[in-house]
Amino acid sequence: MKVVAFNGSARKDGNTAILIRKVFAELEAEGIETELFQLAGRKIRGCTACGKCYENKDKRCVVDNDILNECIEKMVEADGIILGSPTYFADVTTEMKALIDRAGFVARANSDMLGRKPGAAVVAARRAGAIHVFDTINHFFLISQMIVPGSFYWNVGIGRTPGEVEQDSEGLETMEILGRNMAWLLKKIN
Repeated sequence: MKVVAFNGSARKDGNTAILIRKVFAELEAEGIETELFQLAGRKIRGCTACGKCYENKDKRCVVDNDILNECIEKMVEADGIILGSPTYFADVTTEMKALIDRAGFVARANSDMLGRKPGAAVVAARRAGAIHVFDTINHFFLISQMIVPGSFYWNVGIGRTPGEVEQDSEGLETMEILGRNMAWLLKKIN
């Protein structure tokens, strides 16, 4: 089994990546393979609403000059998906929103191809706005007919400067429990 995570942060190995890796540690302890795909520094644009994904039904976006189709391939191949984003003006980053919109349209156009895969949100925040980020990501999972494992609290870690999230003991514990719950769910499904 394999879980792929997409880090939507502009910081390649910042707080969002730290939180994702905390979830990964629990998955790996259960023998589940993990892969972190970082969107930082890579080109991904928003949806053009052209509708070609509904015409072509080839599990690809017709806009093929960025990383989106590579991301979709990784999502299709994985048994579980994690989407991580820092909080930017009380929502996901523009890169994460582009991934959600375009991958979502392609998935729906291709018989809801992500359906019944576990999907988990991981959110980093300086202070506030994280719940809206958490909701945005979970809306993608739910409309894609995915299964969302939970933790004992919302999947949020608090930290502003890179690495500061490691001081949020409750946030780290939330990620550990999320990882254990996602591993349990993956094993039950598979």
